[in-house]
Formats: sequence, C-alpha cells, structure tokens
Amino acid sequence: MEEPNVLPALEQLNEHLEYLEKEKVFLKKVSEEVEKAKEFTRAKNKRAAIQCLKRKRMYEQEIEKLGNYQLRIHDQMIMLEGAKATTDTVETMDEINEQTENIKQIQEALATPVGAAADFDEDELEAELEELESAELEEQLLQPATTASAAAEKHPGRPIPQNHTAEEDELAALQEEMAL
Repeated sequence: MEEPNVLPALEQLNEHLEYLEKEKVFLKKVSEEVEKAKEFTRAKNKRAAIQCLKRKRMYEQEIEKLGNYQLRIHDQMIMLEGAKATTDTVETMDEINEQTENIKQIQEALATPVGAAADFDEDELEAELEELESAELEEQLLQPATTASAAAEKHPGRPIPQNHTAEEDELAALQEEMAL
C-alpha cells in the first residue's frame, strides 16, 4: 500500500485557510455598508439605504460561506493528521511485530542444542537399541568362556566347567588362586 503524502496536502489546506481570511475584509465592508445605510437614512434616501443593506447581507452570506469552508478545511486537516498518526502507529506496530518475531527465532535457535535433530525415526532408534542389547549379550556370553580358558591355561590339569555364570567363573578363579 502506498502511503499518501500528507504534508503537502496539509500545506495546501493551510494556504486555503489563509486565502479564506478574506473574512476580515468582508467584516470591514459590512461595517461600511451599515454606516452608509445610516447616512442615507438620515438623508431620507431610502432606496440607497436599502441597496447598502442588500450589499451588507451579501457580505454576511460570504462571511458565512467562508466560515463553513474554514470548518470543512479544519475537519479535513484533522482527518489527515489522524490518518497520518494511524499510519505511523501501524508502521511502528509492524516493525515491533517483525522485531518480536526475529527475537523469537533467535531464542528458538539458541534453545536448540547444536547438532540436535528435532525429529528422530523411532524405528531406527529401536533397531539401534536392539543392536546394543545383542552386543552386550554377546559380550556377556563370551566373557565366561574367556575366564574359563584363562583358568585352564593356569591349571592345565583341571577340567573347565561349562554353563557357569560369570560370577561362578570368577569365584572359581579366585578359589584356584587361593589354592596356590
């Protein structure tokens, strides 16, 4: 939306107001016509006095018209100034809203951990967890065999017990060491 240029319009209205200040000239002419009418009345020239009163009324009508024009111009000036104030306020609010949105985006960016993805595939995470669990299970299964083979190397004559838990294997290894 293109902003109307209010200042030149206000300047033009002010110029019109100055032009309408002719009202003062008409007030002076009204006074002059009244004085002339009084003089003609004293001179018993009724026709000339009536002509002066007609001109006086014509000047009074012009004064009234000028007053109405001035009121309309003042109203227009007030509306233009109000429109300008509203436009300025809306522009300011738009700027404030834009800055607020920028601040929100910055805060969101700062709140997000570096390298963190907002969306994770649950299926992939489940598969990764299963891999970790199976690797842990394999490690536990391999551990007793390693412990048992280490005990067999130390004591080649003893039989290696099978299907023992890791704790049982550790206990057996400690008993063998104490027996030495």
